[in-house]
Amino acid sequence: MGRGRVQLKRIENKINRQVTFSKRRAGLLKKAHEISVLCDAEVALVVFSHKGKLFEYSTDSCMEKILERYERYSYAERQLIAPESDVNTNWSMEYNRLKAKIELLERNQRHYLGEDLQAMSPKELQNLEQQLDTALKHIRTRKNQLMYESINELQKKEKAIQEQNSMLSKQIKEREKILRAQQEQWDQQNQGHNMPPPLPPQQHQIQHPYMLSHQPSPFLNMGLMQWSPNEQTY
Repeated sequence: MGRGRVQLKRIENKINRQVTFSKRRAGLLKKAHEISVLCDAEVALVVFSHKGKLFEYSTDSCMEKILERYERYSYAERQLIAPESDVNTNWSMEYNRLKAKIELLERNQRHYLGEDLQAMSPKELQNLEQQLDTALKHIRTRKNQLMYESINELQKKEKAIQEQNSMLSKQIKEREKILRAQQEQWDQQNQGHNMPPPLPPQQHQIQHPYMLSHQPSPFLNMGLMQWSPNEQTY
């Protein structure tokens, strides 16, 4: 005797409901993967538990691209069907779309930070790892490029400083040479001023007879009295 038709209704028992959710969720994800592989279809599956926990599956193309494609398709259909009077409704739907996109970006950001990874499947974790590896490669490449440019700039500055130092050293040597020459010239001038003038050669002077006859007499004139050492005064 075959199994009877199971009536679909909410499972009241909390534990049974959780077990059924886990089993059916795994089966649903499996079916989504099978249809994407067998039929070469782009599949995006989003499941929220009664506690608000997110479970999702997407094909090789990321979830964001599939959702954006869905939004463009559904928005184009709504524009063709909806009258012009439904402008406010369109703005409301646009708001909901942007809100959902922001939530998706925030969730991806948490995944990139290594948070909220419990609900991700092994394939999703592998895709996330590949994305992080690619991002790290780009970051390292950019960092190495900046470091290389910085090293080249420092080498140019070092070369310029060395050239400037060489020029200053050359100027200092030339200045020292000029000062040394001026000092030597100054010393020679000082030595020339300190030497006494040369004496004229001694010559035998011929005295005139008049000068000989007017030699000073060894007499000491004291007033009107003349005293000679040969005379005696009493």
